[in-house]
Amino acid sequence: MRETFPEDILINFTPQETRVAVMYQGVVQELHIERAVSHGLVGNIYIGRIARILPGMQSAFVDVGLQRTAFLHAADIWESRGAGGTTRPIEHILHEGQSIVAQVIKDPIGTKGARLSTQISVAGRLLVHLPQERHIGISQRIDDESERDALRERIARLVPGGEPGGYIVRTMAEGATDEELANDIEYLRRLWYDIQAEAKKLAPPALLYHELPLGLRVLRDFVNANTMRIVIDSRENFQKLSTFAKEYTPAVQPLLNHYVGERPLFDLYGIEQEIERALARRVDLKSGGYLIFDQTEAMTTIDVNTGGFVGVRSFGETVFKTNLEAAHTIARQLRLRNLGGIIIIDFIDMDSAEHKAAVLDEFNKALASDHTRLTVNGFTALGLVEMTRKRTRESLAHILCEECPTCNGRGEVKTARTVCYEILRELLREARQFNAREFRILAGVAVTDIFLDEESQGLAMLSDFIGKPISLKAEPSYTQEQYDIVLL
Repeated sequence: MRETFPEDILINFTPQETRVAVMYQGVVQELHIERAVSHGLVGNIYIGRIARILPGMQSAFVDVGLQRTAFLHAADIWESRGAGGTTRPIEHILHEGQSIVAQVIKDPIGTKGARLSTQISVAGRLLVHLPQERHIGISQRIDDESERDALRERIARLVPGGEPGGYIVRTMAEGATDEELANDIEYLRRLWYDIQAEAKKLAPPALLYHELPLGLRVLRDFVNANTMRIVIDSRENFQKLSTFAKEYTPAVQPLLNHYVGERPLFDLYGIEQEIERALARRVDLKSGGYLIFDQTEAMTTIDVNTGGFVGVRSFGETVFKTNLEAAHTIARQLRLRNLGGIIIIDFIDMDSAEHKAAVLDEFNKALASDHTRLTVNGFTALGLVEMTRKRTRESLAHILCEECPTCNGRGEVKTARTVCYEILRELLREARQFNAREFRILAGVAVTDIFLDEESQGLAMLSDFIGKPISLKAEPSYTQEQYDIVLL
């Protein structure tokens, strides 16, 4: 069963971006950022055109009017379901040039385009409408079986007779009146009717439905029974959210608070520092141990180290205590950093099977409050814990950072001496190719210093060998690996 805590939601609005921090007991657990120049696309519905079908991959590229073509896999095509749950080949369902209505289920990440599904879902405050389905599902977070059955019966009664489409009952529907449920059903039916009407009018590629901005999605998707306050630091947006809440989420309206303090909201609650820590490769544990996060395109690896922690009677107990603390910290960092895909955790080696089981159990408990779908496969033969976490949007680092232009993402740079030797080899190549009067080296300060000191003899020997003078010019703006050779 999911462990619950009192929860505050803090929203920082600026004209450029919206930032949301979800706090449990005063500690940041989740961060969401949406920028005006790059809204997330998940939930958007498009009418697109099939650009290319790849039978070998059972997928298609779809032009929906975005910078990169979107990706549609056969498993995400609602029409592909055959008898007995089998999936029909994509080449038997779609053809190039065909128009198709599809919804984004994953934002573009890195070099990959958005991922699409033709199984449409439209979210309301209490319900999610599934126009192509017939069943009524209940959120897994409503775990009272009698309440689940009662909600299913009420929705079946409230849906107009013969009306196509199914529904998923959201957690917010617990305690809702029949009138509130009926209003949500009517809103979703009307919205889907408008989307269909737009699809008939517009030529592909075109946007049919734009998902709500982050500030409004907070009221619809983030609020739950544990939410105590929603604090907003902008008067204009406080009024917008209040108006939206009054019409669509009246139960949430009393939770809205306008922050008017002089100190910035995210500074007051230490969130700016948490963002900085969530971008760091190293995370220190209170015990003296530390974690190292390495994020690549294929996977994320997390290494646990004891560091300076020596406060327990035996080394085995020290390792166990460090791993237990790391389990909680890792679970929180996965949410903060929004890490997804394959995740490999290298806990410190434990000889005791009992300790391993306890750490894994503690890790699963810490992950229970994560709203993102995940799987934990336990310890491998090499003592690593493998897990996956669904990736639907860019990680925090990918939103806020870019590849380092100095090291090109390697995380390290060549030494000044290595660059010196590269320059000497390049000088020799150019001397054989060009008959210049003089060669001038433009390089960073550290590289130039080595040429003037330790490698001055090597530079002089090369000048004698090629029979041409070689001069130096330090360029403070150059990175350590950057250099140019000018022919004079």
